[in-house]
Amino acid sequence: MDKVIVQTAETMSPWALFLQADIVVKAVMIGLLLASIWSWAIIFERSRRLKQINGEAEAFEQRFWKAKTLDELQATKGIHPTADLFRAGMDEWQASVEGRTNIDREGVRARLRDVMAASIDRSISDLSDRLNVLATIGSVAPFVGLFGTVWGIMRAFIAIGATQNTSLAVVAPGIAEALFATAIGLFAAIPAVIGYNRLLHHITRLEDRLQGFSSASHALMSRELDGVR
Repeated sequence: MDKVIVQTAETMSPWALFLQADIVVKAVMIGLLLASIWSWAIIFERSRRLKQINGEAEAFEQRFWKAKTLDELQATKGIHPTADLFRAGMDEWQASVEGRTNIDREGVRARLRDVMAASIDRSISDLSDRLNVLATIGSVAPFVGLFGTVWGIMRAFIAIGATQNTSLAVVAPGIAEALFATAIGLFAAIPAVIGYNRLLHHITRLEDRLQGFSSASHALMSRELDGVR
């Protein structure tokens, strides 16, 4: 009896179910596992990058709030969305003000808003670049797994018809193999959906942070502009 239980456990293990599957179900399983690895790689890479960006932005903003004039901020440098945003504003400021005697102040303010908004859009677009992959895996993987399940159940019924035997020993392996494909589909989809929502939340918060910094930078540059003769 114990020997039969051990043999059944061995034949119903995930590896055994994979080996017993036909080429179509194997292709489904392998594709889903690769999609799961891809989604985890995106989640880890984006999470690490967002954590780094938030840390650098915090340090940059602390230096920004301590400064009183644009001259004090000239030496503030960095390679992250907040620094890119400030640099875009400064470049437009210098191009519009330096060496000019007749300055259209409202025009300068409007251009500053435009270039800062464009900088935010570029940064958010870059960070959101691979979120569509997570969304696709999260929405499609269960259906791909279901396809493998339907295909496996079809094979199980064909085997039942061929052997004329409806005992559990004949039916169970085929059904288990078919359901294993759905399990792998859920295994790929659930982390992808959670990762997508979590990363989207952090990116949205970063966008709000950049919008606030843009408003503060624009206000500082507007005050400096009022002092330009």
